[in-house]
Amino acid sequence: MKTKSLLPAVLTLAAALTLGAAPAQVQGQARTAPGAGGGPRISTAFSLPGAKVYPEGIATDPRTDTVYVGSYADGTVYRARPGRSEAEVFLPSGTDGRHTANGLRVDARGRLWVTDSTTGVAVYDTADGSRLAHFEVARGAGAPDRFINDLTLTPDGTAYLTDSVRGVIYRVTPEQLAAGSGVLTEAYDLTPALRPRPAGGFSLNGIVSDPAGRYLLAVDMPMGDLYRVDLRSGAVRRVTLIGGDLKAADGLALSPDGTLRVAHNTTNTLTRWQVGANGTRARLTRTLTDPSLQIPTTLAHTRGRTLVVRSQFDKGGPMSPGSGTPTTFTVAAVSGL
Repeated sequence: MKTKSLLPAVLTLAAALTLGAAPAQVQGQARTAPGAGGGPRISTAFSLPGAKVYPEGIATDPRTDTVYVGSYADGTVYRARPGRSEAEVFLPSGTDGRHTANGLRVDARGRLWVTDSTTGVAVYDTADGSRLAHFEVARGAGAPDRFINDLTLTPDGTAYLTDSVRGVIYRVTPEQLAAGSGVLTEAYDLTPALRPRPAGGFSLNGIVSDPAGRYLLAVDMPMGDLYRVDLRSGAVRRVTLIGGDLKAADGLALSPDGTLRVAHNTTNTLTRWQVGANGTRARLTRTLTDPSLQIPTTLAHTRGRTLVVRSQFDKGGPMSPGSGTPTTFTVAAVSGL
């Protein structure tokens, strides 16, 4: 991580979430998860070139089946074309001054959105990699710490982004996008609804929107809570979770049928939930824990499989700086989740 002031917060978060020693790392390129008689199966979809990639975000372009993955370590964005066993660099490290690449999304027009934890979000043309727009949080003396983390896109083209330090959600409208650049402005402040946390600690992380554009769902990672934000009234409420919680939950993926898939990073776990019609309740329907997930940070569900980012953050990455040696960085393919 490039911003030294936020590093203690990341390390504190990791320590708080780790439930005992880090799981042993699995070296094989493919394995069958527990419950192989019909349960989920884990294999490798493709690899990422580089010795210290530490990937964090992922996005798929349904028009082309192309997958994009962002590096938390240096901001590189990789592109994995269909049928290829290794991704290629799409946006090099340092592009537009970016030092991290956290949340990624491809919108309906094929534009790639990439968040930088310390600045904001940039939008790129997937055809040639040119930057189309850029939105930054306010800077200057007295500006609060921030950590722009994940984002989601609603059917009308509006983007919503979580800030893990401030506990707020930012918004970029289609009109702002057409203008090309601007200040990343706050849309919803969830801090009154969030449960108490240590000063400077993280809160909001993954975020999704329902297919009808009625509400957002955002996870409070350390507390394991899920929050619903009504996009018409602005009302915020905690979602009733039945059968489990969302502790260590990082990335979220919501399917049109109400299936919510979740990556829990430090516990090497994926869960599946069924969200009720109005988004106020969610019931746990499946849990998969396996060390071969290698600290999964986020996921994308597409064409019958779930692509999961294997961050290896515990191997010399932001969860254990200077210790451990990562293996080849890969994205897992999970079937049956």
